[in-house]
Amino acid sequence: MSGRALFCQPRRARHGTALTLVFASVLVAGAATGSLPGTDRKSDPGTARSTAQAGQQARRDDVARAAAEAMADGKSPVEAAERAVSRSGDRWGAIYSQGEYEELEDALDGQYTGVGLSARRERDGRIEVTRVRSGSPAADAGIREGDRLRSVDGARVDGRPVTEVVAILRGDGEHEPAGTAVRLGLERGTRAWTETVRRARLSTDPVTVRTLAGGLTVVKVTSFTKGVGTQVREAAARVPPGAGVVLDLRGNSGGLVAEAVTAASAFLDGGLVATYDVDGDQRALHAEPGGDTARPLVALVDGGTMSAAELLTGALQDRGRAVVLGSRTFGKGSVQMPSRLPDGSVAELTVGHYRTPSGRGVDGRGITPDLEVDPADPAALERARTVLSGLGREADGPA
Repeated sequence: MSGRALFCQPRRARHGTALTLVFASVLVAGAATGSLPGTDRKSDPGTARSTAQAGQQARRDDVARAAAEAMADGKSPVEAAERAVSRSGDRWGAIYSQGEYEELEDALDGQYTGVGLSARRERDGRIEVTRVRSGSPAADAGIREGDRLRSVDGARVDGRPVTEVVAILRGDGEHEPAGTAVRLGLERGTRAWTETVRRARLSTDPVTVRTLAGGLTVVKVTSFTKGVGTQVREAAARVPPGAGVVLDLRGNSGGLVAEAVTAASAFLDGGLVATYDVDGDQRALHAEPGGDTARPLVALVDGGTMSAAELLTGALQDRGRAVVLGSRTFGKGSVQMPSRLPDGSVAELTVGHYRTPSGRGVDGRGITPDLEVDPADPAALERARTVLSGLGREADGPA
């Protein structure tokens, strides 16, 4: 589970979204230190770039000034900075306190505070539990896969974005840390009840591999935290030669772009994965050589496929490496730059956007699948199996 927020506090709600969509800030931080694989800085100093840099710097200065002035007046610098971000119109800009930013970094290390369940929103708006982590507070409380989540701390969740539901379950790392209680309204068949569980410090399990009847291998990736790219490559290498793979990115909330690039390297033999700009400075990300380019591959996506997961999907689609099934993805393709404010809090402001290898922008558009299917329908995997069988025949050639 990823993301955190409180429904009743708009500031926290923005944090929940930002924590779910963590790709951009880590991308820029990594690129700035040269730690991203395949990063290519293209120097093209021109008027457009200078204008972009000046505009972004002005916004950063405005936010820092607002925080400093509030601090001098004995007011909340975080709230002042948030108001400045709101005035700027930066959709993905966010302000984090020191503690919140530490929580974000922990999440990228594969650690989080939560109750140990995953959920999805059904077509009718209902929130259904899709997975309960063994040994978690949710498991200890007897919550099962398939249960309906009706409310959290008395607030109804039907119809809300699943990212918000996940966010409130995780709580605020500063004010609702591990050990704090959260009240869940649940339903199972004709039974309705309320369960109080306590949040705990948990480790993520972002990559799972299962083999279905008939030998179909499904590699499910829920986020791109540290080490996930290598896990995907190792999982793909264990699949028997020639057998197809379904790369299930449904509900993938993004994460570290370097991990998404490493995952792409499992199926690409080098080449471009994405381009992105920071203050008008164009750069590129490349896959490592040696990936398996012959194995039949389907990428399964939905409206919860975000950010770094969209970057991976776009690369596989543009380069003709995978058939993309499902529904249009979320559409988060902007780049945020983190900077420290006078009180120690952190501002993340948008400084650019990334594009797929063919030059498509993702922000606000998402990735359109090659074949649209209802990603929540259990038959989606059967459609994937059918596509894989066709890809396998193409790979074998005419008899």
